[in-house]
Amino acid sequence: MSQGPRSGLNAVSSALLAMSRQLEVRDVLKTIVASARELLDAEYAALGVPDDHGGFAQFVVDGVSDEQWRAIGPLPRQHGILASMLHKAEPERLGDVREDPRFEGWPSAHPEMSDFLGLPIRYGEETLGALFLANKQCPKPTGGCGFTADDEELLSLLAQHAAIALNNARLYERSRELTIAEERSRLAHELHDAVSQKLFSLRLTAQAAAALVDRDPSRAKGELQQVAVLAAEAADELRAAVVELRPAALDEDGLVATLRTHTQVLDRAHSAEVTFDSCGVRALPAAQEEAMLRVAQEALHNALRHSGAARVDVTLIRRGAGAVLRVSDDGSGFDPRGVRRAGRHLGLVSMRDRAGGVGGRLTVESEPGKGTTIEMEVPGG
Repeated sequence: MSQGPRSGLNAVSSALLAMSRQLEVRDVLKTIVASARELLDAEYAALGVPDDHGGFAQFVVDGVSDEQWRAIGPLPRQHGILASMLHKAEPERLGDVREDPRFEGWPSAHPEMSDFLGLPIRYGEETLGALFLANKQCPKPTGGCGFTADDEELLSLLAQHAAIALNNARLYERSRELTIAEERSRLAHELHDAVSQKLFSLRLTAQAAAALVDRDPSRAKGELQQVAVLAAEAADELRAAVVELRPAALDEDGLVATLRTHTQVLDRAHSAEVTFDSCGVRALPAAQEEAMLRVAQEALHNALRHSGAARVDVTLIRRGAGAVLRVSDDGSGFDPRGVRRAGRHLGLVSMRDRAGGVGGRLTVESEPGKGTTIEMEVPGG
């Protein structure tokens, strides 16, 4: 095996344990990439998950800064050596990837890479992704590859376990999505039955009051009082249903994981890049977590549907006992004062109400042509 700083059975065991602890697909991908790069002492590592249209649904890198990654541009397509790794089971080990006839160049901001080791991650007959490393950080024999046959064997072992971890994460996410869908379907039926009955009674009582108002005002008054009672009961039913519709993922996974999953779904569904990052956030009171999730959803909807943004960044950080949510986009922006004067609130009133309702505050920074940042802070418990 490679004799790098994290070589040996302990290093392999640590990498496998790290992968097995993750349940979100994105977290598993990041753990695989980071583990492979550290294990084989490479300067760069990446893992691409193919979509059905000749591109990559997800592409995770390690060793490249956020600034570099943004400068590189759109995700790569399935061509050249990447395509080769997705369509064959054998590893690729090259002394200089730039000299391979399949090499088709890089974007101008792409870091220089020479020696290369890559292989597909396969689960049964399905190729889940392509994993590759570049620039082994050790003295290289003249004209030889920095990566060795032992490195190739180690990466193949890691990839086999990575396939299991990645498949388990996909199954977990699908199972959770089905559970949430089933729960919402159940609540929809209950809501329909309960509220429909109340509204039907309300309608009949109001009709009776209208028929009695001229010939028997006293009885009409009694019927109108019953209308008020039924209306209050219907409102209580609706409030109870709304409380029960608190996202199941919040109770099961917490705010950080729920926001991460939500942004990942939006990132796949929209042309804009949607990112999420968090730091040090503790569990918050349930009402505050739900309010933060709803504000994030509203802000993301505005950014993706109305601003023309190419990138939307969601961050959640700890502040004292509470937390701060920030949703920033590079879209068209707007004049918040002009929006208020025109009577178009873009959901700002609703977001402020949600923040204020849990003891928090909401601030909006925007101007035409300079994007928008919406920040919500809650005090914690």
